[in-house]
Amino acid sequence: MRKAGDRVGDSPTAQDGTTDSAAEHTLVTEGGAIPGHPGMPAYTLRRVEPSSIPLVLAVPHAGRAYAHTLLERMRHPAFAAPRLEDRYVDLIGAEVARRTGAALLVANAPRAMIDLNRATDDVDWEMVGPAPDASSARRTPVRAAGLASRSRSGLGLIPRRLPGLGELWNRRLDHHEVEERIAGVHEPYHAALAETLATVRDRWGAALLIDLHSMPPLAPPHPGLPAPQFVVGDRFGAACDGALVAAAFSFFATRGRPAAHNRPYAGGYVLERHARRSAGVHCLQLEIDRQCYLDSRMAEPGEGFGATVSLVTELVSALAADVAGMGREQRHWRSAAE
Repeated sequence: MRKAGDRVGDSPTAQDGTTDSAAEHTLVTEGGAIPGHPGMPAYTLRRVEPSSIPLVLAVPHAGRAYAHTLLERMRHPAFAAPRLEDRYVDLIGAEVARRTGAALLVANAPRAMIDLNRATDDVDWEMVGPAPDASSARRTPVRAAGLASRSRSGLGLIPRRLPGLGELWNRRLDHHEVEERIAGVHEPYHAALAETLATVRDRWGAALLIDLHSMPPLAPPHPGLPAPQFVVGDRFGAACDGALVAAAFSFFATRGRPAAHNRPYAGGYVLERHARRSAGVHCLQLEIDRQCYLDSRMAEPGEGFGATVSLVTELVSALAADVAGMGREQRHWRSAAE
C-alpha cells in the first residue's frame, strides 16, 4: 500500500465526543495495479487517522478505470461495461465518508476485469485457456465448501455473460491474465480491507463494514406492498450481530423507506472473508435501488442523489454509535475477565 498524500482533514467527532484537529489527519493511500492500465492503482483508501468512528465503507463494484485492452476484447463494451457496474455508488460512499469520518475503500478496477466480491477459485475455467504447466494452475475450478459457485450463472470471478446479452468476450483468457488480475487487484484490495478493519477494531473494540452496492429496481414482495429500495444482507446472521441488523431496519422503517433482508442479496465473498463476529468485526452488505439516486436513464446522478446521501449518512452515524457501544461493552467484559 503506497501513500498518495495526506492532509489535515475536517475534525470529526472523536471517541469521547470531542474533536482534535491537531491529532487527526485524512490519509489517502493507493495500492495494487490494474493490468493493462499503467500507473493506475487498483484501489484508493481514504481514512481519518486515528479513526473517528468504528465504521468502514467499501465499494467493490463501481470501478471505472477501464484498460483499452479490456474494452477491445469485449463484444459490446458500451452496453456491457456499465451494466456490470454499481453505477456511481462510489460517489455516495465518498460523500457519506466525508460527512461522517468513516474510512472508505473504493476499487478503481472495474468489475468487468475482476469481481472483488467473488473468491479467487470461483472461475469458469472453460473461458480460460490451459495453464502452461500443472504447477502454475494453483486455482481450483470449484470450491469445496462455502458459497455456491457464482461462475455457473456467468458472474464468477471473471464475468462471462449477462442476461439478455450473452457472452461478454471475443476470445478466451490466457491463464496468466487471470493470475495477474488476482495478484494486481484482488489480493491487494482484500489485504487493505482486512488491515483497515483490524485497525478500526483495535481502536474501538468493535468495527462494522458496510459493503456498498447498487441494484436494479426490485418487484414488490407481495401485491399492494412497495418494492424494497434497500436490501440489507448479513449472510443470514453469520456476518453481523443481530442488534445492528435490527437497528438498520428500525432506521429504514422510521423513515418510511422499504427494505428487505437477505433476499435477493445476502452478501457474498467480502462478508464471508472479512466478518469475524467473535473478534468484534461485523459486516453488512447494503444494496441501494438505483432509482433512488440515478436519473431516469440509470446513467448519471439524478434528483434523488442528495436525499440518498443524507439518508445513508444518517444510517452510518446511527450504526457507528451502536458499534462504539458494543466495543465499550466488550472491553468492559474483557477487563472484568482479566
